[in-house]
Amino acid sequence: MAQDTHVLAAPPEGASADWTIPQGWEHYTAEDHATWDTLFARQSKLLPGRASEAYLRGLDVLKLSRPGIPDFEELSERLMTLTGWQVVAVPGLVPDDVFFDHMANRRFVAGNFIRRPDQLDYLQEPDVFHDVFGHVPMLADPVFADYLAAYGRGGQRALGMDALKYLGRLYWYTVEFGLVREDGDLRIYGAGIVSSYSESRFALEDPSPNRIGFDLARVMRTEYRIDDFQQNYFVIPSYEDLLRTTLETDFAPLYEEIKALPDIPVAAIVDGDEVMTRGTQDYARAKGG
Repeated sequence: MAQDTHVLAAPPEGASADWTIPQGWEHYTAEDHATWDTLFARQSKLLPGRASEAYLRGLDVLKLSRPGIPDFEELSERLMTLTGWQVVAVPGLVPDDVFFDHMANRRFVAGNFIRRPDQLDYLQEPDVFHDVFGHVPMLADPVFADYLAAYGRGGQRALGMDALKYLGRLYWYTVEFGLVREDGDLRIYGAGIVSSYSESRFALEDPSPNRIGFDLARVMRTEYRIDDFQQNYFVIPSYEDLLRTTLETDFAPLYEEIKALPDIPVAAIVDGDEVMTRGTQDYARAKGG
């Protein structure tokens, strides 16, 4: 979801009323395509055995292994056939109502710029590699695709409930930094992890973070940080379970219940948690967290 400090106030010149812009694929330079290929090759070697099978299938069926930055029109044609989604370019992070409208209508908004070669390991604002390599493969999975559309509809309802903070945490801890249990093992599927060379390993292998069984109310009460590795990862039992929980929950009374409770600090373990790994938090302490 959008972070308020980076959201544009109005559609810039050249953008449509819904904030979409042409991808401008023909304007990418040879260096731009080479940067994508470098990032793609590095992550592709790292993810087998770490990433969810659903993610890896999406990477394959969408033909993202072709050299160079993908063309959104070609990518959308494949996605539409699979799950009815398409990828649309936007000029930056967009307002919440715009974001939710696109998502509810199965349009995934993606930045069309790519990071510089000296920014391979970290970029504060999501670029085309994060958005396409990180997010789009999961949109090829029918169940997760339905979850994201349901999330968009839920966001539209939440706009009038003063509840976007809580819904934003759900997005953060699932779509961006979620783990899933597959065949008894933990696998990564969140875009912020699968698109990161360092966090792809940290999320599964480092002893520092907590890994906690997913609970909707617990997740929506939990603070997060945007500037470093996560200190909590929440593990869903399956995408079907995540979708079912989302569709069967009446969020309005849940929001009211949560508002009466204190936020849960990053790295905290609370009563009722299904703790899969109680983290040492050594990384956070070393960074001064």
